[in-house]
Amino acid sequence: MMGRVCHFLLLGIVLWVTPLWASAAESPGPPEAKLKVMNREIITLRAELAGASPATRVERARQRISRIDEAELTQPIRMERIILGNAKGYHLLLGDRQLFNILEGDLDPDSEETLDAVAQKTVKRLNELRGAYLEQRYWPSILEGMGLSLAASLFLVLLLWLLWRSTSFVIARLDRLRIRYEESTKQIEWQEYAARLGVRLLWLLRWVAALALLYAWATYVLGRFPYTRPMGSRLGAFVLQLLEWLGNGVVAAVPGIVTIGLVFFLTRAVVELLGLFFGRVQSGRLEVPFLHAETVSATRQIVTVIVWGLGVAVAYPYIPGSSSDAFKGLSVMFGLMISLGSTGLMTQMMSGLVVIYSRALRKGDFVSVGGNDGVVVEIGALATKIVNLRNEEITIPNSVLIGNSIRNYSRLAATRGAMLSTKVTIGYDAPWRQVHAMFLIAAEQTAGVLQEPKPYVLQRALSDFYVEYELFAHINDPLGRFLILTELHANIQDQFNEYGVQIMSPNFEDQPDQPVMVAKENWYAAPAQPPLFTPAPPAAAPPG
Repeated sequence: MMGRVCHFLLLGIVLWVTPLWASAAESPGPPEAKLKVMNREIITLRAELAGASPATRVERARQRISRIDEAELTQPIRMERIILGNAKGYHLLLGDRQLFNILEGDLDPDSEETLDAVAQKTVKRLNELRGAYLEQRYWPSILEGMGLSLAASLFLVLLLWLLWRSTSFVIARLDRLRIRYEESTKQIEWQEYAARLGVRLLWLLRWVAALALLYAWATYVLGRFPYTRPMGSRLGAFVLQLLEWLGNGVVAAVPGIVTIGLVFFLTRAVVELLGLFFGRVQSGRLEVPFLHAETVSATRQIVTVIVWGLGVAVAYPYIPGSSSDAFKGLSVMFGLMISLGSTGLMTQMMSGLVVIYSRALRKGDFVSVGGNDGVVVEIGALATKIVNLRNEEITIPNSVLIGNSIRNYSRLAATRGAMLSTKVTIGYDAPWRQVHAMFLIAAEQTAGVLQEPKPYVLQRALSDFYVEYELFAHINDPLGRFLILTELHANIQDQFNEYGVQIMSPNFEDQPDQPVMVAKENWYAAPAQPPLFTPAPPAAAPPG
């Protein structure tokens, strides 16, 4: 039993110690340290030497360099090959003073540079540092740098003053020009907007030029002194790198820009050809079975959007920067915004397409939708607008439009004329033939009512108290429907008053003594006309 316990205890210790060994084996070495003196990077040390870390080695080298006197600066930098154990390296010395050592472990493992090349490069940098020390201790050189910096500062102030005065003069002229165009006419003038754009561009160019001058001044002044000369060199190198990057980018983007231009011109040519085709269809010079005059405009817009979409899809990979992460992120953001906010918009647009392609109405039609009567003035992608008789503009969303019945009074006006009807209820004591005749005379006297096809009257219902008559007639002007209906009502009243027929429908509380009926001799009371012939009685059925 005791042996098993010891066995498990030993196994647990092994399992606990093994990860520690692995982590110790995988732990990285000491961090590298850079030796920088007077803003100059001399070398990067990575190896330990006699227990000293790279940071300790760098600090010791910096102290040795700081103790160099002016007499030693005239001596040359030397390097001597050394072997420390299994490691090869170099001693770097200024005369007889040892500065620091370079070992094989100090080489960058990702670089292909050799120990000799690194040593030679370090010696070159130390010689530049030695020259900077000598120049910094030479007062005429410092005074010269101060004088040149002062002259550069005065020259900078002069250039900034000239820049501000010249741009302010041009901006004032452009502002006066803009105000003159703004006050001279109420129409849109491109000169006014060009002046506004010119003012904004000049403001931007002024600040860009001022910043460029300050940058050049800082680069020049920092380069006049030994201590800050590396900073000036880095500023100048940054500008050169930026210009080189911009130049390489422009050169690399030329083929893509040329391709985008070709795609743009080809797409535009295709759109112009399609516009010519649809224009001929819309004007009636060309007949296409599947295209109608009401749907040509919408079809043209849809096809144009599709063609331009294909053109953009083809040109997209050639846009400079289209493959960058920023461009992709921006595209994803816009796509997300459109997908989240376009649900209702797409519903309205699809409803608009249903309205257009169903040809339920068109611009200029007199329609009735949801209790609103008026003339269609616009059929948009999102809503349809009609103007009623009170000159009120009513906007109806297309989704509401397709959810209601549409009465189009103008659609058949070009063939048989639009239909017009009105109802009147008359008591049973009025001869129906007389009522029919009065209706037809009123229709004949009404301007705007067509006589072909002829108006006609229907008896729609035989109710408890009255007979319901409805007059139907055709009109050639659907937009004047209500004016024609008003005149027709007036003529109906005149006819009924002229022939003494009461329009008021009787409603008895007590049955009269005599029957409420029309005697046979009054069946054809004026203005009714008797039939020209009497229909023959039906033949008797054959026997059997």
